[in-house]
Amino acid sequence: MKRLLTLTLALALASPLFAQQIQQIPLIEVEGYAEKKVAPDEAIFSISLEEKAMKVDDAVNVLNKKTENLADALKKGRIKDYKLVADNYSVDVNRIYRTGTQKDSGYVARQSLRIVTSATNEDLQKIVDAIQGAGDMSYHLGFGISEATRKSLENTLLTEALKDAEARANLIGTTLNLKGLRVFNVTMEQNFNPQPMYRANAKVATAESADMLVETDEQSLTKRVFVKYTY
Repeated sequence: MKRLLTLTLALALASPLFAQQIQQIPLIEVEGYAEKKVAPDEAIFSISLEEKAMKVDDAVNVLNKKTENLADALKKGRIKDYKLVADNYSVDVNRIYRTGTQKDSGYVARQSLRIVTSATNEDLQKIVDAIQGAGDMSYHLGFGISEATRKSLENTLLTEALKDAEARANLIGTTLNLKGLRVFNVTMEQNFNPQPMYRANAKVATAESADMLVETDEQSLTKRVFVKYTY
């Protein structure tokens, strides 16, 4: 016990000393930045389903039937290269608020559906037709960058960001006549993945126009690093 107390006291005394030694090390800190413009390669149709009923089974059954209808419509449309993803399923009491009071009125079942495909898929219009033909449901079409594309560019962005930081440090060293610059510490900004929803103009097919008209904006993938150099 005595040895433990001695060790704890030694560490407590050493911590301020170590921090003071760190502060005495000459440091410069630079930021490295890299950016790439990438065209969206993924199209996502987002659909939110909701069904209310006095019994749980009734609400769930209608919700499941809508999902089955959509899956069948997609198959009948012979659409290529897509995934139908169901998530965020929930069943809650349907509470109604009127004049400051609440009343339970059956149940509400909810389900989120996503149809994920390539941004260049020629069957985008067929997917719209399948959604509209599956029943009473609305959708939002968004375009984004797939996780596979993000991962494939991760190392390239990191390398370019580190080179940018090195160039900045060398410029500072040359300007201020600092000798023997060497890396002391490297930290990376935490990756931020925006929701894959970007500007898209979609026109539903009509008798005069049988194609969906889509315009997408490029998205910027970035990487930021912070490098401390000592000399």
